[in-house]
Amino acid sequence: MTNFYILRHGETRGNIMGFKQGQIDGEPSQLDEKGIEQARTLHDHFDISFADRIMVSPLTRAQDTADLLNEGRHLPIEVDDRLLEISYGDWDGQYDMDLKAKYGKYFIPGSNAIYPDYYEVANGEKFTDVENRVAQFTDEIRQKYANQNIIIVTHGFTVRSFAQNAVKAADPLAFKEPLNCSVTKIEVAENGQQGLYYYGRVFA
Repeated sequence: MTNFYILRHGETRGNIMGFKQGQIDGEPSQLDEKGIEQARTLHDHFDISFADRIMVSPLTRAQDTADLLNEGRHLPIEVDDRLLEISYGDWDGQYDMDLKAKYGKYFIPGSNAIYPDYYEVANGEKFTDVENRVAQFTDEIRQKYANQNIIIVTHGFTVRSFAQNAVKAADPLAFKEPLNCSVTKIEVAENGQQGLYYYGRVFA
């Protein structure tokens, strides 16, 4: 059994500004003071010394979270592009308020979350595109690092995609975006069978 502990990065200013970060890697998509504190709190309450390695998205907000979590633990860290956040295409770097004014029917009422068909106007990744790259990652890593405990530091939609792949929910909107610095655990058996142990757990 290979265990994946999948973390969303700490808070950024972009998270609280109603800003589609996607794969943007500059301001305001860096950890803010609260995000740094969230990562330090997780470090203090979720001891990763049991794990074998950390795998992280190449985006700075994820790497900074991983570095804070790894202080004093000294686990090997690997970067993998398949852990990137969803690319919203033309919507990356735009504000939800502006997007909803023009493309309101693609947003779930009362939230900044989007329906799966948003890509038709945004030229972004499909939900299934992210799920497929996450599935490829999961299958490769569970074979390469069989029976290990893997810490994964990534992004909200990517965490959701891990869970969706494990459960195969009929409704693609079943999993809501997990909180910053929350942890999701998925167990993967030798035959590839996945089980969702918990989703979006906050350690504090």
